[in-house]
Parts: sequence; structure tokens; C-alpha cells
Amino acid sequence: MGRIFVIELEGRTYKCKFCKIQLALADDLVSQKYEMVGYIVFLSSVALSYSTNCLKMDSAKAFHCRRGKAYLFNKAVNITLGASEERLMLSGMHTVADIYCCCCGQIVGWKYEAAHEKSQKYKEGKFVLERGRIVDGLDTEFYIDARPVSDAEDA
Repeated sequence: MGRIFVIELEGRTYKCKFCKIQLALADDLVSQKYEMVGYIVFLSSVALSYSTNCLKMDSAKAFHCRRGKAYLFNKAVNITLGASEERLMLSGMHTVADIYCCCCGQIVGWKYEAAHEKSQKYKEGKFVLERGRIVDGLDTEFYIDARPVSDAEDA
């Protein structure tokens, strides 16, 4: 297979749930970028809605996949691409390639290669990471176990 060169990212990252390797920067989260300028993105629908009242929306509520919630990113690293295939999704027909963690080989999402509908062209070249297969770097690095501990449990 050859030698794996891992890219180290600086800043808040999302990591593979299975091996904890960095996959994407939080700054590359597409829906987060829209939220900062006042957009609410409903990725499963055709249109983008503009709102000046609501500047923050949980991106996980905006995008879903067959295994649950997912995030759309501009870039992803430390991945390998599978073969491209045509897939019918809720938003229409797309050419996609599954993406795998380069370290442990687990499937972590997919990449949009091409969109067949004009309204979905903004997804081309972007990466979807399934929320159930990634962890927020902040959650794992600074986790504090707050469960009560008793000596009686050890006996």
C-alpha cells in the first residue's frame, strides 16, 4: 500500500471517531460559513434561505444522510477516495465517491463529484462527513469524566 503521510491541521478540527486522525477544519464547514453572514442553509432542500434574525443554526439539523446527521465541508484531509458512482439522493441524482479514513480505512462520508441538477451545483467538489463517524477535536482532547467515583466499586 505504501507509506501514509498524515496532514496535521491547526485550529478546531473534526477527527475520525475510530482512530482520532484529523479529517477537516471547523472553519471549512460550509453551513457555518453561511451562518456567519446570516444565511440559514437547508441542504436537503433546493433553495438557500436568507435570514437576518437567525445568525446561528446547528449545521447538523440542516443536513442528513442515511445513517443520521452529516456535515458538508469545503475540504477534507487524510482520506482516500473510493470509486465514483451515480447515487440518487434526497436532493436528486449525484455522482459521488465514498471517502475513507486513510489511517483506519473506515468509511467516513462521501465527496460530491458532480450534481445533475442546476440547483445542486454548489455541492460539487465538497465533502460530506457523517456525524456518527467523526468527533469534534475539542470534545475528545479536553474530556473530563464527571461521574462520581467510589472506592466501593473497586471492591
